[in-house]
Amino acid sequence: MKTKKKLKLRPLGDRVLVQRIDQEETLKGGIILPDSAKKKQDSARVIAVGKGKKSDDGKDPFIPVEVGDVILMDKYGGQEVTVDDEECVVLRFDEIIGIILEEGV
Repeated sequence: MKTKKKLKLRPLGDRVLVQRIDQEETLKGGIILPDSAKKKQDSARVIAVGKGKKSDDGKDPFIPVEVGDVILMDKYGGQEVTVDDEECVVLRFDEIIGIILEEGV
């Protein structure tokens, strides 16, 4: 995200709002990739999280991620949306493959 402004979309239920992490535009050797040659990224930063759904037996929802986490997602998963001129993706918790941990965590 280019700025620190708060996006005006709150995901509902078991959904999460993420923003893909941009791929490097320059390769080793100085070759610059045009937008059409870049592949869709499968890592994203969590921007907002829904409250989850209660389980069938009435237990509180399990929310696997929190705002700021970097996640691994299916390249073509979720619904792409534009919020405040920012490209984002809304996906369900079960579409998240994993959380990318920092070195030493």
